Amino acid sequence: MEFFCYHRDRVGSLPLRMELGEAHWAYMDRYEAELVARGPTFAADGETPTGSVHIVDLPDAAAARSFAFDELNYQAGAYRDVLLRRWRNLLGRTMWEFPGGRTDCNRYLVLGLGPGPEADLQIPADQDELIAYGPLLSDDGNVWLGTAALVRASDAEGARAVLSRERYADVEAHAWEFGGRR
Repeated sequence: MEFFCYHRDRVGSLPLRMELGEAHWAYMDRYEAELVARGPTFAADGETPTGSVHIVDLPDAAAARSFAFDELNYQAGAYRDVLLRRWRNLLGRTMWEFPGGRTDCNRYLVLGLGPGPEADLQIPADQDELIAYGPLLSDDGNVWLGTAALVRASDAEGARAVLSRERYADVEAHAWEFGGRR
């Protein structure tokens, strides 16, 4: 089962994240084979981390909760909240298989959070810029709660355009980059 996990940073947590950097890496190394995508999000300055995205394939919701809440930055209080949802990998690949590679152009996390009927359940026709794409689901996988995508785009507005914005309560776009040890 695939799960989408977005740890959002608490204001002022950068020193704590820096202090725990190697411990965070070691923790994530334990899940290397299960990761579909990973990487930090950034503030408008492009430098300040605002969160950490992990899409991970785990046996069940209990394992996903353990992954999200046993993470060292979370345990130390670096994150203000965690979005953890079942996710379905509509592209069927990992970020490392994205033909566009790790560099060249801006990349974004796009979250469409919606109260209404299901939206964007099909892969957009222009999928060349999609790194990861799929619906956010309830723990049992039966209820659609939104859509999460990692995209390459010229700017945040272009990234948001991957979703049918009128179908969501809110569509967020966060600067994002490929994560993992280089």
